[in-house]
Amino acid sequence: MRKPKSVPIFRVSVAGRPNWLLVFVGVYAAFWLNNYQQHRQDAERRDQILASLEQEFLRGIESGKITGAKQERQAAEFRRALDAGEMPPLRPFVFTTDYSPGDIATLLQSGGVELLDVKTLMTLRQLESVIRWGLSDMQRYQKLSDELIVPNLDQDISFFYDPANKKLRKRFEIYPQALEATVRFAHDLDRTKTELLKQIQAERQREH
Repeated sequence: MRKPKSVPIFRVSVAGRPNWLLVFVGVYAAFWLNNYQQHRQDAERRDQILASLEQEFLRGIESGKITGAKQERQAAEFRRALDAGEMPPLRPFVFTTDYSPGDIATLLQSGGVELLDVKTLMTLRQLESVIRWGLSDMQRYQKLSDELIVPNLDQDISFFYDPANKKLRKRFEIYPQALEATVRFAHDLDRTKTELLKQIQAERQREH
């Protein structure tokens, strides 16, 4: 009597192995390609953000230097006239700016946190802090000006100065302080924006 032939289990399992290998290679290749494409998209998005920031701060620094120089001349001239006893007139303190710390927050929420270098993010946060505190000071001085100076602009100069010593009366000493605070704010902005611009340019150079 002939023995029944054994089933070639080994051959079946070996024959099935290339199919699983192809599946594995295909999945891995798709995963790698997806990661590669995502990395390229992130790199392009990062460069777009950095390029936009670079252009914005280049313009902002140049414009800020012009405005800051004008503010510095005004503050210096008022201080010179005050120290010389000329009793220079007081004017309404008005501070206008297009800076907003909310702009930086919007940028970070739009993907900047995930894409930008840690040092760049830290410098952005520093600029945000400078803007926030600077605007707070400017708003405080403008409020005092609106309360103390604006309602009394039709008063005689002696209302603001003591004619005996030609010095500002105490409640109006905030005026030269406000002018000088504006100059400090401009300097702080220029310094912080310049540091940020250098960091942005360094990060872009590394990417390329």
